[in-house]
Order: sequence, then C-alpha cells, then structure tokens
Amino acid sequence: MSFVGRLLRRIRDTERLDDETFVDLAYRFLLGRPSDEAGRRHFVGRLRGGVISRDIFLRTLVDSQEFARTRLHTNLGTSIHEGRGRFVRSLPRAGRIVDLGGSCQASARGALVELGYPYRFERLTIVDLPDGERHELYRSDGGPAVGVVQTEQGPVDYLYQSMTTLQPIPDASVDLVYAGQSIEHVTRPEAATTCREVWRVLKAGGFFALDTPNARITRLQQDEFIDPDHEHEYTHGELSRDLTEAGFGIVEAKGINHAGPITSRAEFSEEAVARACGLFSEIEDCYILAYVCRKPDGAPSG
Repeated sequence: MSFVGRLLRRIRDTERLDDETFVDLAYRFLLGRPSDEAGRRHFVGRLRGGVISRDIFLRTLVDSQEFARTRLHTNLGTSIHEGRGRFVRSLPRAGRIVDLGGSCQASARGALVELGYPYRFERLTIVDLPDGERHELYRSDGGPAVGVVQTEQGPVDYLYQSMTTLQPIPDASVDLVYAGQSIEHVTRPEAATTCREVWRVLKAGGFFALDTPNARITRLQQDEFIDPDHEHEYTHGELSRDLTEAGFGIVEAKGINHAGPITSRAEFSEEAVARACGLFSEIEDCYILAYVCRKPDGAPSG
C-alpha cells in the first residue's frame, strides 16, 4: 500500500470521532501540522452541512499543493521520477517510437510506458545494452525481455546494442526518439554519434526528446558525478549547443525539479529540490535538463 493509502486508512479507521477532532487529526496526519482556524472552520462547516463527505475532505487535503510540497515529495529520487513522468506525459503523440536506454529493471514494458506516456503507439523499440555489458546498478531483474511485450499503449520490442548505432532501424522511419537519463552514460563524442543516428532514423518533422542531470546543479551537490556509470554530465549551454550543431531545432527546453539560482554547495539542499517537483521554465536552475527537439521539415536523413 502506498504512503498516501496508509495515511488515509489510518484516518478512516477513526470514524467515531466528531467532525472537529477528525479535521484536526487529518491535518496532523496528512499535512504534518495542526489545522488552522480558517481551514478548520471551513471544513467542519461543510462536513456538518453534508456538503462533502469525510472521504472527499481527505482527498482535498491529499490533492493540495501543501501536501505535494511538504509531505509527498521528500525523497530526491522519487521526486525526480515524478517530475520526469510529467515530462514524458507532455511529449507529442507518435506512432513509431525509439527509446534509447529505456529498459526498466522491474518491468519489461520499459521506462517510457512506466513513466506514463499517454498515447497509443504502433511500435516502441527500446535500444539498450545487453545485461552483461551494463553497470551492475542497471541489470534487469529476471534477465532481459525476450520477444515482443504487449502493453496497453502498444507493442514493445528490444534491440540489445549500444545506442551509438541504431541499425537495423531504417532511415526516416521514426516519429519520436526518447533518451531519458541515458545520454550521460556515454562519452561526449559517443553522444555526438548517437545524435547523428537519431537524425538518420527520424522522419522529417520528427521529435527527439531527452532528459539528463544538470551539471551546474550536480556539481554543487558533489564534486564527482552523481552516478558511477556517468561519462559526462552536461550544462544547459553544452547540451543545447550540441543539439543545435547536430541540426535539431529546440522546440522546448524545461527543467525538472527546481533548485533555485544557487551558486554554492552550502545553498544546495536535497530536501528543497525534492519538494520543488515539476517542470520549470528556468532550466539552468533545475536538477534535470529536459528538451524536446525537432528535425526540420524537408531535412535529409543522412
């Protein structure tokens, strides 16, 4: 049962309490504080008047910005996962998709589907290293997926190889390429090669979407890369320049999980970044860089 589910179950088990005590208890359990006078008066009045049920009241607190900010997103890893899910759910509809490094250790459906990509697709091909060539952190539970995996969004298949070559995917055959937390796992020259391969397989007008840690922030967090398997962590200036030089037009550049305009290690707070979950326009001040790029109409494949 989820964290939220456990909290709701504990509160719902106290049905014999009067409305005022129930409201205050809910505030303490869900928001971590006593109810304020205005909130208590508002909700007690609506409960006594039969305007809302206790379940609707509890859901109102759970859906509030205060709950999301102070209770739901307190761990950096899970908060970033939620932020990346919001980015994935904002990606354009596509029929033919390639996901670079898109294996999901706990699910053969792959990361894009697990992160909540909202549209049905004709086919999704995940390109990832064979298990034996991956860092031990990223080896699949139960071994690699075999054959085609049917999901509610469409069929998923796998190419077990480096993303620096996308053969045998034909030229100009793909609508969307996604690279979620993968470009940082290859060297910068290898990333340039990958971009050329992405260009080759994309149709004119197709999209290249990617997200990756922001080196401006991660270097304030610690001196070394934040993952032992990382080869390069990019600044916004570096990656936007590399994408433009590869021929892509940057349609959207957003940040995931806002860290603020901090400039020193003393200002960095994992807890603060975790609480600032979401997509933000100030990309350079965010923990994760996120881009949607487009191959121009009429562009050649090679």
